[in-house]
Amino acid sequence: MRGTLQNRIIAIDDDQIFLKSIRRALITSGFTSVRLEPDPETAVSVFKQGEPFDIALIDVSMPGMDGLEVLEVIKNNSPETECIMITALDEAGTAVSAMKRGAYDYLVKPVEKDDLVLSINRALERKRLFNITDIGKGTRPPELLNIHAFKSIIFGSSDVLKILKEAELHSASDIPILITGESGTGKELLARAVHTASPRSKSVFTPVNMASLTGSLFDAEFFGHTKGAFTGAEKDRTGYLEHSNKGTLFLDEISNLPMELQGKLLRVLQDGEYIKLGTDTPRNTDIRFIAATNEDLEKLMANRKFRKDLYYRLKGGWLHLPALRQRKEDIPLLANHFLNEFIGKDKNTGIEEDAMTLLLTYDYPGNIRELKSIIESAVNLAQGRKISRIFLPDNIQKQKPKTKPKHGPITAPVVSLAQMEKSHILNVYDQTGNNKSQTARLLDIALNTLRKKLKIYGVK
Repeated sequence: MRGTLQNRIIAIDDDQIFLKSIRRALITSGFTSVRLEPDPETAVSVFKQGEPFDIALIDVSMPGMDGLEVLEVIKNNSPETECIMITALDEAGTAVSAMKRGAYDYLVKPVEKDDLVLSINRALERKRLFNITDIGKGTRPPELLNIHAFKSIIFGSSDVLKILKEAELHSASDIPILITGESGTGKELLARAVHTASPRSKSVFTPVNMASLTGSLFDAEFFGHTKGAFTGAEKDRTGYLEHSNKGTLFLDEISNLPMELQGKLLRVLQDGEYIKLGTDTPRNTDIRFIAATNEDLEKLMANRKFRKDLYYRLKGGWLHLPALRQRKEDIPLLANHFLNEFIGKDKNTGIEEDAMTLLLTYDYPGNIRELKSIIESAVNLAQGRKISRIFLPDNIQKQKPKTKPKHGPITAPVVSLAQMEKSHILNVYDQTGNNKSQTARLLDIALNTLRKKLKIYGVK
């Protein structure tokens, strides 16, 4: 994992020279929000005033107020802050006492940079995992902090919001992620959102269909090759690993990778090294791996068609997307989103109630992808008119409408209306290429109203 602006760190130590060395080590490791505090009393007051920090580095021996006292105050006022104790003496008793009071780790001076950064990264990962397990426990729904990264995902259901919040939390780290779900549920869209929300967002996102890689093609495509490395290699080729360095590599349909090639992928995941065909020199790669599948990998493992070690390596974080029939409250949002996408800026149409009732009744074996195709077809048939049941496919028209959709009514509010409104406005604004006039027209609101809302959302 690499540090980001979101990781706030405070270092508390009366040794100013040591504090400066800490700042230098952290800044060069990517942590850009570091506060140095030589006075423990001041540090304590900062926490009592509610200022948030992700990590606190605390010297054990300080005049006036020792580190264990500082630790206790921090944990009482900011229990979500992970605390790492630092001391000049390696004393087992002090370490045990610090751990009992809530410290995450205990480092002995002189502190090596690699040990410090490793301890902070592990503490941040634990903090993220605790945040994930806390999602949904409170009375208020979780809130996406980076809504722009997830603006392409249309949702209203609390289950999807929870998944997106988990994805946002995982995005800050470099652990591999496994995304599961039926075909058409939006796995690649979610993978792209994780990349956009991550510190790697300015680097490349590379999607790879693993079903297309067989035999020697895997080596050539993944590792790349030099000119003359094998028959037909007429020029140098950059492989996916080199091309995606510092970025994200999305391994779609990972279950289709043959067993004999899974070990090669595992070695890259474990060591971060590979050898380009035609050379003997190992190369390093710095990549975030995200894999996706619509298959049951545990069943494949039981049948010896997928390696257990690769499965557990890929499943650092696990995100499962529900089928559309399991989130039917999202169908009106998705249907209207696709409608706006297909009707064009000069047309005024909508979806009639009888058509929406049928859309809510249908179970969508093809999930969101199928719903999108249904709306596109209906728009073509309607030719500018409102979408009624006659423009839907025969298999949907012939259903017997249910008086009450089993997954909830159309208007069931699952997340806050303000958050749903914000998400919808930003999505339409993005679709129009940031055209305010067109966005206001599609949303049927005044242009000044739109401008005020965009200002509130922090959009210039």
